[in-house]
Amino acid sequence: MRRLALFGLAALAGCATAPASAPQAIAPATAEAPPVPPTMQWLYGSGESAASSIQAYHALRDYVIAAARARPRDSVVLAEGSSLDHPDFVPCGDRPLAVVLDADETAVQNLGFEYDDARHPGRAYDQERWNRWEQTGGRALTPMPGAVTALRAIRAAGVAVIFNSNRLARFADANAAALNGIGLGPVRHGETLWLQGDTPGGSAKDPRRALISQRYCVIAMVGDQLGDFSDLFNARGLSVTARREAAASGPFARLWGNGWFILSNPVYGPSIRGGPDDVFPSDKRWSDPQGDH
Repeated sequence: MRRLALFGLAALAGCATAPASAPQAIAPATAEAPPVPPTMQWLYGSGESAASSIQAYHALRDYVIAAARARPRDSVVLAEGSSLDHPDFVPCGDRPLAVVLDADETAVQNLGFEYDDARHPGRAYDQERWNRWEQTGGRALTPMPGAVTALRAIRAAGVAVIFNSNRLARFADANAAALNGIGLGPVRHGETLWLQGDTPGGSAKDPRRALISQRYCVIAMVGDQLGDFSDLFNARGLSVTARREAAASGPFARLWGNGWFILSNPVYGPSIRGGPDDVFPSDKRWSDPQGDH
């Protein structure tokens, strides 16, 4: 899932004319570039973000290796007919073990696309532009910190690594090459890489999770949005407050770090919404008694 472009960069002056045999000089910028958006500064540039990602992948690795030894009875994928109030999980049977990960901002950082976004102020999201990124941006991305070594250890423990992404199936070859090219593979479309268009339902991931669960016992899932764990969290009409409460209490609270692993993504997605009444409880508000200054 993508979002509106938020920020931009001032245009650069053109290049100076030079003889064909001479190196071409770049004229200095005529205006100072605006700052990188704070959300991008944190996710793509900060040591805190890198540490958070490594911590999550260390926890995933340790959990999966332990769970593989114990061989759980049930997977961590919700069974058909589940609700946020009454979840049931797909039984494992004797199927081989697997972990399922989202790709974008979970295993992959889309540095090239976000750089292009930051250079264009106020530009709305354009699906065709994203399509061009899927087709041509494979050299301008990088793995999330900690992902490569964790996934290598998970595979070494005999657990399959499967990606369930909303990238498009019609660009499967480019998307598989991008994942393999940054060390997250090996992946093969239709086996360990599932994309939008592989099952009915558009961007909904539950149909793909159900198909994966017919072949594997999924002992862990990783994502940066709640929809990477169940489409129930993205139901129409579910308020910001109800969505947060569903994730943070009741039967799902025990799953975080215990089969479900989430990475922070403040840049885009369904988590970026909510007004003051959604975000700040009425009994947890304060105003400076000295007034506004």
